[in-house]
Amino acid sequence: MKIVIVILALMTGMGASIKKSAEEMEQAQKRLELNEYRHYPNLLPEVEIVAPALK
Repeated sequence: MKIVIVILALMTGMGASIKKSAEEMEQAQKRLELNEYRHYPNLLPEVEIVAPALK
């Protein structure tokens, strides 16, 4: 019975560490993507006006 409890505790601890690692990797990827955009001077969307002018 003690072995089963130890195995469950190890599995739970491993699952928690894997989940935390996945969250940290996701945050690191987001930071890297944002850092790539710092090199571009202007990322505002380009808008084209297609409505007829009012007189």
